[in-house]
Parts: sequence; C-alpha cells; structure tokens
Amino acid sequence: MESALYPVVVSINTYLSNYILVFLLIGVGLWYSIKTRFVQVRCFGEGMRKVFGNLSLHGGKQEHGMSSFQALATAIAAQVGTGNIVGGSGAILAGGPGAIFWMWVIAFFGMATIYAEATLAIQTRQKSDDGSYKGGPVYYITTAFKGGFGKFLAGFFAVAIILALGFMGCMVQSNSIGSTFETAFGVPSWIVGIVLVVICGFIFVGGVQRLASVTEKLVPIMAVIFLVGGLGVLAARIQYIPATFAMIFQYAFQPQAIIGGAFGYALKEAISQGAKRGLFSNEAGMGSTPHAHAQANVTDPHDQGVVAMIGVFMDTFVVLTLNALVVISTLYTPGGPLAECGAAAASQVLNKTNLAQTAFGSVFGAEAGAMFVAICLFFFAFSTILSWNLFGKINVVYLFGKKGAVVYSILALGFIFLGTVTGSDFVWELTDMFNNLMVIPNAIALFALTGLVVRTTHGVGVKK
Repeated sequence: MESALYPVVVSINTYLSNYILVFLLIGVGLWYSIKTRFVQVRCFGEGMRKVFGNLSLHGGKQEHGMSSFQALATAIAAQVGTGNIVGGSGAILAGGPGAIFWMWVIAFFGMATIYAEATLAIQTRQKSDDGSYKGGPVYYITTAFKGGFGKFLAGFFAVAIILALGFMGCMVQSNSIGSTFETAFGVPSWIVGIVLVVICGFIFVGGVQRLASVTEKLVPIMAVIFLVGGLGVLAARIQYIPATFAMIFQYAFQPQAIIGGAFGYALKEAISQGAKRGLFSNEAGMGSTPHAHAQANVTDPHDQGVVAMIGVFMDTFVVLTLNALVVISTLYTPGGPLAECGAAAASQVLNKTNLAQTAFGSVFGAEAGAMFVAICLFFFAFSTILSWNLFGKINVVYLFGKKGAVVYSILALGFIFLGTVTGSDFVWELTDMFNNLMVIPNAIALFALTGLVVRTTHGVGVKK
C-alpha cells in the first residue's frame, strides 16, 4: 500500500507547495504586513524587550495557563525541531543554497502572520470552568465563520493537526533522534525509543504546567549549545563566509547553475523547497503555535503578538540560518565535497540526515561532529514532541471532549516509539501533506479576521 500511495502523496505535496502553499504563506504575510504597517519591523524592538527584558528560566507555577515567556518557549520548542537541521539540510540538497533565501522571505512575512495568529489566539480563547484556557485556530475559525461551514473548517483543521503533529510529526522527530543517536553513540534506536516514551509520558501526565516548566528551561539551554557549536564552525571557516552568503543570494535567482534543468524549473524548486521547509521550520501560518500563545497569562493580545514574532526570528534567522551557514561554508565552498555539485548528484553523496553531521564533522572531526548533531537534534526534536503533543491534545479535546485525551496520549506515545525503530520517506511526505493542508483553513480564517487583528495594534501607530 505504501508503494502505491507514496507517488500520490508526493504529487499532492508538489502541487500544494508549488502552487498553493507559496501564495498562501506569502499572501497572508504580505497582507498582514501591509495592514499592520509592517508590525514585524515597527515592533521588533518591543518584542525583543518583552522577551529578553524579563528573561527567567523559573517563571514559577502559574495558577492556570503559562507566563508569556513560557508560552513563547513552548512555541519555540515546536518551531525549533528537525526542520532546522534535517529539514533545512534537505532544502539545500533539493533546492540548492538559494532555498535559504526564500526561507528568509517566508520568515519575514511570517512574522506578521504569527503576530496575527497569536493575537487572535488570545482574543478568541475560552476559559474553562477550572480556569484553564482553551484556544487555537479552531476557536478563531469558528469565530470567523458561524454555522456549518465554520464547524467543517475547524474540524478539518483539527483532524489535520492531530495527524500531522500529534502522530506522524512526532514520529518524524523521534526517528531523527533514534537514527542520529545510533550513528553517533551506537545506542540501539529501540532503547532510545523506550527512554523517550518514559520521559514524554511523565511530562504528558503533568499537563500544561509541567510542560511549561520544562520548555522554559530547555529552550534557552538548547539554543546556547547549538549557537556555541555553530559559531565555532563558522570561526574555523571564516574565510569562506563571504562566499557562503554570495551563494545563497546567487543561487536564489540563478538556481539552475547548481540544481540543473531549465531556469523556470530550478527557480520553482528553490522557492518551493524554501517555502515548504520554511513552513515546517517556523510554522508561521500553519496554525500550530497559536495553541501555545493562547495559554499566555496576558491581558493585551498585542503583547503576546510581538512576543510571538521573536519566535519566528529566533527559529529562522538565528538557528536555521546558522545551520545553513555551517552546511554551505563547509560542504559547498571550494574544496568541499559538494562544491559545484548539482542537487541530484549531491543527494547521492549525502542525505538530509547526515548532511549536518558531515558539515560539523569537517571541523570537529567525524565522530565529534556526529555526536554534537545528535545531542542538538535530541534537544530540538524532544522539545518539539512535547509541544506538538499538547497542540494535538487541544484539538482532540475540541473534537471528542476530555475523555479522548487519555486515548490520544497512549497512541501518541506509541507513534513516538514507532518512529525510533522505523522511518521512511513516506512518513515525511505524509507529515508534509497534512502540514500543508493545515494552512488552508487557518489562512482563510486569518484573512476573514483582518479587522480584529488590526484593532489589536492599538497604540502602536496603526490606523484603526
């Protein structure tokens, strides 16, 4: 069955990413950039101050929900996953170094999109009898569209995110952990799977508060580890940094020089890879992170909106870009194993999983490079699993009530273990497909609720 369905899913993904996803992502981002007078530029400093001005790894136990930083940490935990290392490397392999430029474009406009998502999540969330918050796209979709159409769109989104993130997405993340740990440390992947299931199960049982307590500490630590390692590689390859940036810009507009084929085909491939992997990385417009931001204990939606923008910035312009610079400066510059190597030939030399390990290994040594990437992937993928499980659970409760949460958690743990012992391109493609499908109802609601978002930007220079 997999062999029969695989080409169908690939065709759907190709159509979605080439013709629908790019226009929706850039369209929504450009729309909100204009409507908010480029809030991602005007309010960038405000967002940085709100995030780092009162940074604390001990937000304290909240009576309900999360602190603003805990909500951001949970969102970043979802954003910074294998998409930054494995997905970003895959984009470079398939679309050339120029794909990174298009990731930047997607992320810049995505900062306005995620501002809208976060503010709507706060505005439309509901408070339960026990004081906890219920919020996310299903709630602002049904705010935008009343009646049967709204329920259909919300249900479609809920099913897509449960499958994409709660089940198959977590499987992809755990697969990356299992495979890299087996390569780097020789630990059998099934043992890694058991350890993951035990740790995740303990955190899942603790609910939102335990998850928030973990992510607020884990996210800054994993970011520092990766930044130190990445900057160490770039310091060793500093003479190649100008050429690295030159390749990103050159191959963004002349991708046929490295991908091969006609100019139109190569450009489409570079843009679609940048869009698809950019979405999988920062998740702006996908509708996942609003679930975390809806938990924030803030009174002004704008405050969480500007905080959310920093999540996209950190994910794409810092972490993903650093990984891309490491890969390109070590492998694609003169003397590198992929120098002037077309995408088809490159994929025969290396794959998206060991591309980063080879890049870091070229400076740290093969064994140390593999270990460093394995450790970073563990932190990135593990934190993503925690957040994605929460996002899926919120939608399970929306569809089936609280009684469905236990069954969902058991199934999710099964998928996490399964991911460490099995993996295939088919699972990656299925995850991409449902990620892409999530965008459609989310984007429709974002367009419909433009007025509500614009009114949120009160006091920051936007005409009402």
